[in-house]
Amino acid sequence: MNRPQLVEKMVEVIKKLPGVGPKMAERLSYHILKMSSNEIDKLIGSIQKARQIIKCCNICYNLSEHNPCFICSDVTREQDIICVVETPQDLIAVSKVKKYKGLYFVLGGALSPLDAIGPGDIRIDKLMKRLKNGNIGEVLIATDTDSKGEITAVYLAEIIKKLGIKVTRLGYGLPVGGDIEYADEITISRAIAGRTEM
Repeated sequence: MNRPQLVEKMVEVIKKLPGVGPKMAERLSYHILKMSSNEIDKLIGSIQKARQIIKCCNICYNLSEHNPCFICSDVTREQDIICVVETPQDLIAVSKVKKYKGLYFVLGGALSPLDAIGPGDIRIDKLMKRLKNGNIGEVLIATDTDSKGEITAVYLAEIIKKLGIKVTRLGYGLPVGGDIEYADEITISRAIAGRTEM
């Protein structure tokens, strides 16, 4: 038996979310249909409010309700080190580690020649501008350990070193090919402690 056409449309929309396959999209669609009107209104309202209020910080490009974000506004943080991550989710993962007290920068992706994503497609120019305008002594590159993250890390290390800034990379503890956002606090803590100069 075929699904109703409106359910089919819901499945197609939900399937576009990252990590959601056809079966999960179908389950979520039917679950949403069972939700009360009040729950549906809360879900829709929370999505709409988040879309209206949450913006990118104009310093680090993390998602935030305030501009600059609470991390960039925190004068107690170490102002001479920047941790460069690919996504806001990676920033959240690293920020859970109490050992790192520096600043952040969100690239908004990683270099991927096969997908035609070059330096102009992510925020490398904005990072370089920030480094040239600031008193930064170290850049900790915390990109994923997959091929895209490694390409990005090597590229960044080459251009940042020309500014006379020390460049380090997360150390052992993160699996090759893994995503930082899925790593636990202890693993990230060890990786920060074991960072190596590039």
